[in-house]
Amino acid sequence: MDTTLRDGEQTSGVSFSASEKLTLAKLLLDELNVDRIEIASARVSEGEFSAVQQIAEWAKTKGYIDRVEVLTFVDGGVSIDWMKKSGAKVQNLLTKGSMNHLTHQLKKTPEQHFKEIGNTIAAAAEEAITTNVYLEDWSNGMRSSKEYVFQFLDFLSTQPVKRVLLPDTLGILTYNETYDYISEIVQRYPKMHFDFHGHNDYDLSVSNVMEALKAGCHGLHLTVNGMGERAGNAPMASAIAVINDFMPEIEVGVNESSLYKVSKLVSAFTGFGIPANKPIVGDNVFTQTAGIHADGDSKKNLYFNDLMPERFGRKRKYALGKTSGKANIQKNLQELGLTLNDDELKKVTARIIELGDKKEKVTKEDLPYIISDVLDSDTYHQKVFVKSYVLTHSKGLKPSTTLALEINGELIEEHAQGDGQYDAFMNALRKVYKSKKMELPVLIDYAVRIPPGSNSDALCETIITWKSDEKEFISRGLDSDQTVSAIKATEKMLNIIIQEKHKQF
Repeated sequence: MDTTLRDGEQTSGVSFSASEKLTLAKLLLDELNVDRIEIASARVSEGEFSAVQQIAEWAKTKGYIDRVEVLTFVDGGVSIDWMKKSGAKVQNLLTKGSMNHLTHQLKKTPEQHFKEIGNTIAAAAEEAITTNVYLEDWSNGMRSSKEYVFQFLDFLSTQPVKRVLLPDTLGILTYNETYDYISEIVQRYPKMHFDFHGHNDYDLSVSNVMEALKAGCHGLHLTVNGMGERAGNAPMASAIAVINDFMPEIEVGVNESSLYKVSKLVSAFTGFGIPANKPIVGDNVFTQTAGIHADGDSKKNLYFNDLMPERFGRKRKYALGKTSGKANIQKNLQELGLTLNDDELKKVTARIIELGDKKEKVTKEDLPYIISDVLDSDTYHQKVFVKSYVLTHSKGLKPSTTLALEINGELIEEHAQGDGQYDAFMNALRKVYKSKKMELPVLIDYAVRIPPGSNSDALCETIITWKSDEKEFISRGLDSDQTVSAIKATEKMLNIIIQEKHKQF
């Protein structure tokens, strides 16, 4: 059972709209193919009622109404009336699974609690509503009041209950306890159906899922991205992968290839980001960063395991950065259909390592620009250096630049203003060249581009076309800052013209 739309919505700051719940309900049942979904808590709000009503109407047309469940309460029939009006047909009745909760929260005896539960189950049956029962705080109940838990289960075994739901409400179980407690219960009540509902406070939820299954539990409650109160619930993607790979005797119908798609949509709807290193669905989990790993993959898939990305509708990536190495770069070049000789590859690798040291994010889509930048730099021997500059841009004041330029070993400084930061830079540059009685070519075209699909942190390539007396020519600059990339393109231009001048003599 997926409980993203109910328990997952208890993640702090998360609230699905009715239309989002309907969209996700369709995706969970039709695309991901989970067996059941828990979609809401009764009586919470008008929006919750509207969401349940819409989902119930859709589920009836698809024959899914018995797969849609709602959390209800022992409240003298108020939840049952809410269920009836909404059109939902399965209630998950919240009851007390520990003596501690019963005594201090309800202040009732077991007999009083059981009588009210019996009345609620009977009222549901009259309305043709199926009942499952949650034993809230069951895990603490097994630790500290086992006699009460068994007294409760003895009572439920006499009731028309379809499933008994065993939550580790506070996420306190170890995997040994999970196995021992569920084994004892399953053996003692062989005719009853038990679900395990794990929370992740100690990061043990997936381990507990495995042990619950080994112990013979019949159902699991999971959430997309492990959403839920506090540290969340057992995560769907990890649990499904673990069952498929390590527990082949257990068959699950969940469609693995849709896990990533659903994960991303839930993240988009909630604004609850997926950690980059989250197993199965995180951005980095199928990305090799170290060059030695990429090299091993090329030779005999030495760094592959059974978690192949294609299973989850994903692709393996090879990160570009200071630890990349040539093998990572070659993998990315292959995907782009590009080839470089050994010398060119060595230079491109050095440039990527340099960018990685500056903590700039380098992507596969940046590669053609980096190659262009590196190979373009090979066309001249550098004699002009932009040693330093200060760019200022303040509201109400004209942008200005202070520039230090080295030409053939001589350092010259100038300051100028302009209509923009780059214009101010060019005006300062013109002052330098005028002092040396040297002319600059005319800028006739200026183009900026970033790789398709990039964000604001992308590497930026500036392509400038220049016109001198003799010809037109182009220089390129590459940086994560647009103005800096234009300055780098200009620095290349300065070296090209000084080289051309020397050729004439």
